[in-house]
Amino acid sequence: MVDAAGTASSAPARRPRAEETAERRRNLLAAAAELAGEGGYEAVQMRDVASRAGVALGTLYRHYSSKDQLLVACLAQQAATLRTRLHQRPPRGDTPAERVADALGRACRALEREPKLTAAMVTAMSAPDEDAAALKVGVLDELTGIIAAALDGPAGDRDPAELAAIVRTLGHVWFSALVFQVGGLAPAGQTAADLGAAARLLLSPCR
Repeated sequence: MVDAAGTASSAPARRPRAEETAERRRNLLAAAAELAGEGGYEAVQMRDVASRAGVALGTLYRHYSSKDQLLVACLAQQAATLRTRLHQRPPRGDTPAERVADALGRACRALEREPKLTAAMVTAMSAPDEDAAALKVGVLDELTGIIAAALDGPAGDRDPAELAAIVRTLGHVWFSALVFQVGGLAPAGQTAADLGAAARLLLSPCR
Protein backbone atom coordinates (compact mmCIF):
# COMPACT_ATOMS: atom_id res chain seq x y z
CA MET A 1 0.00 0.00 0.00
CA VAL A 2 1.05 3.64 -0.50
CA ASP A 3 0.12 6.44 1.93
CA ALA A 4 -0.86 10.03 1.11
CA ALA A 5 2.79 11.10 0.97
CA GLY A 6 3.57 8.46 -1.62
CA THR A 7 5.61 6.24 0.71
CA ALA A 8 5.13 2.50 1.04
CA SER A 9 2.94 1.27 3.88
CA SER A 10 3.13 -2.16 5.48
CA ALA A 11 -0.51 -2.15 6.65
CA PRO A 12 -2.27 -5.31 5.43
CA ALA A 13 -5.10 -5.00 2.92
CA ARG A 14 -8.51 -5.29 4.51
CA ARG A 15 -10.57 -8.28 3.47
CA PRO A 16 -13.88 -7.69 1.67
CA ARG A 17 -16.79 -7.20 4.06
CA ALA A 18 -18.73 -10.09 2.52
CA GLU A 19 -15.84 -12.44 3.23
CA GLU A 20 -15.62 -11.29 6.83
CA THR A 21 -19.38 -11.69 7.27
CA ALA A 22 -19.34 -15.21 5.84
CA GLU A 23 -16.49 -16.22 8.16
CA ARG A 24 -18.29 -14.73 11.16
CA ARG A 25 -21.43 -16.71 10.31
CA ARG A 26 -19.40 -19.92 10.00
CA ASN A 27 -17.85 -19.29 13.41
CA LEU A 28 -21.24 -18.63 14.99
CA LEU A 29 -22.72 -21.82 13.55
CA ALA A 30 -19.68 -23.82 14.62
CA ALA A 31 -20.02 -22.46 18.17
CA ALA A 32 -23.74 -23.28 18.29
CA ALA A 33 -23.12 -26.79 16.94
CA GLU A 34 -20.38 -27.41 19.51
CA LEU A 35 -22.58 -26.31 22.40
CA ALA A 36 -25.50 -28.40 21.15
CA GLY A 37 -23.21 -31.39 20.67
CA GLU A 38 -22.02 -31.06 24.26
CA GLY A 39 -25.30 -30.42 26.02
CA GLY A 40 -28.22 -30.49 23.61
CA TYR A 41 -30.84 -27.84 22.91
CA GLU A 42 -30.80 -26.21 26.36
CA ALA A 43 -27.01 -25.76 26.23
CA VAL A 44 -27.31 -23.36 23.29
CA GLN A 45 -27.61 -19.96 24.95
CA MET A 46 -27.03 -16.86 22.86
CA ARG A 47 -24.50 -15.35 25.27
CA ASP A 48 -22.50 -18.59 25.33
CA VAL A 49 -22.56 -18.85 21.53
CA ALA A 50 -21.23 -15.29 21.20
CA SER A 51 -18.52 -15.94 23.79
CA ARG A 52 -17.34 -19.15 22.15
CA ALA A 53 -17.33 -17.55 18.71
CA GLY A 54 -15.38 -14.56 20.05
CA VAL A 55 -17.91 -11.89 19.09
CA ALA A 56 -20.06 -9.40 20.95
CA LEU A 57 -23.60 -10.49 21.82
CA GLY A 58 -25.00 -7.67 19.69
CA THR A 59 -23.04 -8.97 16.71
CA LEU A 60 -24.63 -12.41 17.13
CA TYR A 61 -28.11 -10.90 17.22
CA ARG A 62 -27.44 -8.99 14.02
CA HIS A 63 -26.97 -12.34 12.28
CA TYR A 64 -29.36 -14.63 14.18
CA SER A 65 -32.25 -13.50 16.35
CA SER A 66 -32.77 -16.76 18.27
CA LYS A 67 -31.17 -20.09 19.02
CA ASP A 68 -33.83 -21.80 16.91
CA GLN A 69 -32.69 -19.75 13.95
CA LEU A 70 -29.08 -20.69 14.74
CA LEU A 71 -29.82 -24.41 14.97
CA VAL A 72 -31.93 -24.50 11.81
CA ALA A 73 -29.06 -22.71 10.07
CA CYS A 74 -26.76 -25.47 11.34
CA LEU A 75 -29.06 -28.06 9.79
CA ALA A 76 -29.18 -26.16 6.50
CA GLN A 77 -25.39 -26.01 6.49
CA GLN A 78 -25.15 -29.76 7.11
CA ALA A 79 -27.60 -30.44 4.28
CA ALA A 80 -25.57 -28.22 1.94
CA THR A 81 -22.39 -30.06 2.91
CA LEU A 82 -24.04 -33.41 2.25
CA ARG A 83 -25.25 -32.21 -1.13
CA THR A 84 -21.68 -31.21 -2.05
CA ARG A 85 -20.30 -34.56 -0.93
CA LEU A 86 -22.95 -36.43 -2.90
CA HIS A 87 -21.97 -34.45 -5.97
CA GLN A 88 -18.36 -35.50 -5.41
CA ARG A 89 -19.28 -39.13 -4.68
CA PRO A 90 -22.69 -39.80 -6.22
CA PRO A 91 -25.15 -42.12 -4.47
CA ARG A 92 -24.96 -45.76 -5.49
CA GLY A 93 -27.73 -47.85 -6.98
CA ASP A 94 -29.14 -49.07 -10.27
CA THR A 95 -32.57 -47.52 -9.74
CA PRO A 96 -33.82 -44.11 -8.53
CA ALA A 97 -35.16 -45.76 -5.37
CA GLU A 98 -31.77 -47.28 -4.53
CA ARG A 99 -29.94 -44.02 -5.16
CA VAL A 100 -32.32 -41.96 -3.04
CA ALA A 101 -32.13 -44.55 -0.25
CA ASP A 102 -28.32 -44.45 -0.37
CA ALA A 103 -28.21 -40.63 -0.30
CA LEU A 104 -30.61 -40.32 2.61
CA GLY A 105 -28.93 -43.21 4.40
CA ARG A 106 -25.66 -41.27 4.36
CA ALA A 107 -27.46 -38.27 5.83
CA CYS A 108 -28.95 -40.38 8.60
CA ARG A 109 -25.61 -41.92 9.53
CA ALA A 110 -24.03 -38.46 9.74
CA LEU A 111 -26.80 -37.31 12.09
CA GLU A 112 -26.47 -40.41 14.26
CA ARG A 113 -22.84 -39.54 14.96
CA GLU A 114 -23.96 -36.36 16.79
CA PRO A 115 -27.09 -37.39 18.73
CA LYS A 116 -27.31 -34.33 20.99
CA LEU A 117 -26.78 -31.92 18.11
CA THR A 118 -29.35 -33.80 16.02
CA ALA A 119 -31.90 -33.66 18.85
CA ALA A 120 -31.31 -29.91 19.20
CA MET A 121 -31.77 -29.30 15.47
CA VAL A 122 -34.95 -31.39 15.39
CA THR A 123 -36.32 -29.37 18.32
CA ALA A 124 -35.49 -26.12 16.52
CA MET A 125 -37.11 -27.32 13.29
CA SER A 126 -40.36 -27.99 15.15
CA ALA A 127 -40.35 -24.68 17.06
CA PRO A 128 -42.87 -22.03 15.88
CA ASP A 129 -40.19 -19.40 15.29
CA GLU A 130 -41.20 -17.09 12.43
CA ASP A 131 -37.65 -15.77 12.12
CA ALA A 132 -36.45 -19.29 11.26
CA ALA A 133 -39.06 -19.88 8.55
CA ALA A 134 -36.82 -18.84 5.67
CA LEU A 135 -34.04 -21.09 6.92
CA LYS A 136 -36.46 -24.01 7.15
CA VAL A 137 -37.32 -23.42 3.50
CA GLY A 138 -33.58 -23.51 2.84
CA VAL A 139 -33.36 -26.95 4.43
CA LEU A 140 -36.20 -28.12 2.18
CA ASP A 141 -34.44 -26.66 -0.87
CA GLU A 142 -31.28 -28.60 -0.06
CA LEU A 143 -33.30 -31.78 0.46
CA THR A 144 -34.99 -31.21 -2.89
CA GLY A 145 -31.60 -30.87 -4.56
CA ILE A 146 -30.28 -34.03 -2.92
CA ILE A 147 -33.28 -36.10 -3.99
CA ALA A 148 -33.41 -34.61 -7.48
CA ALA A 149 -29.74 -35.45 -8.02
CA ALA A 150 -30.25 -38.98 -6.71
CA LEU A 151 -33.11 -39.39 -9.18
CA ASP A 152 -30.37 -39.00 -11.82
CA GLY A 153 -31.15 -35.61 -13.26
CA PRO A 154 -31.90 -31.98 -12.31
CA ALA A 155 -35.31 -31.12 -10.92
CA GLY A 156 -36.37 -29.90 -14.34
CA ASP A 157 -36.21 -33.45 -15.72
CA ARG A 158 -39.12 -34.50 -13.52
CA ASP A 159 -42.60 -33.09 -13.15
CA PRO A 160 -42.25 -30.36 -10.46
CA ALA A 161 -45.46 -31.39 -8.71
CA GLU A 162 -44.33 -35.00 -8.54
CA LEU A 163 -40.88 -34.04 -7.25
CA ALA A 164 -42.44 -31.77 -4.62
CA ALA A 165 -44.73 -34.59 -3.48
CA ILE A 166 -41.82 -37.03 -3.22
CA VAL A 167 -39.70 -34.59 -1.25
CA ARG A 168 -42.58 -33.63 1.02
CA THR A 169 -43.48 -37.24 1.78
CA LEU A 170 -39.90 -38.30 2.41
CA GLY A 171 -39.42 -35.21 4.55
CA HIS A 172 -42.41 -36.16 6.70
CA VAL A 173 -41.11 -39.71 7.10
CA TRP A 174 -37.63 -38.42 7.92
CA PHE A 175 -38.79 -35.93 10.53
CA SER A 176 -41.11 -38.45 12.18
CA ALA A 177 -38.36 -41.07 12.27
CA LEU A 178 -35.91 -38.52 13.73
CA VAL A 179 -38.37 -37.63 16.49
CA PHE A 180 -38.53 -41.30 17.44
CA GLN A 181 -34.74 -41.59 17.19
CA VAL A 182 -33.89 -38.62 19.40
CA GLY A 183 -36.59 -39.68 21.85
CA GLY A 184 -34.88 -43.03 22.31
CA LEU A 185 -37.81 -44.92 20.77
CA ALA A 186 -35.91 -46.32 17.78
CA PRO A 187 -32.57 -48.15 17.57
CA ALA A 188 -29.59 -46.89 15.61
CA GLY A 189 -30.09 -47.40 11.90
CA GLN A 190 -33.88 -47.43 12.06
CA THR A 191 -34.25 -43.97 10.53
CA ALA A 192 -32.16 -44.94 7.51
CA ALA A 193 -34.11 -48.19 7.15
CA ASP A 194 -37.45 -46.40 7.29
CA LEU A 195 -36.34 -43.83 4.72
CA GLY A 196 -35.04 -46.56 2.43
CA ALA A 197 -38.36 -48.37 2.64
CA ALA A 198 -40.26 -45.13 1.94
CA ALA A 199 -38.02 -44.36 -1.06
CA ARG A 200 -38.59 -47.81 -2.54
CA LEU A 201 -42.35 -47.59 -2.04
CA LEU A 202 -42.48 -44.15 -3.66
CA LEU A 203 -39.98 -44.70 -6.46
CA SER A 204 -39.96 -48.36 -7.39
CA PRO A 205 -41.97 -47.74 -10.61
CA CYS A 206 -39.47 -45.03 -11.71
CA ARG A 207 -36.82 -45.99 -14.28
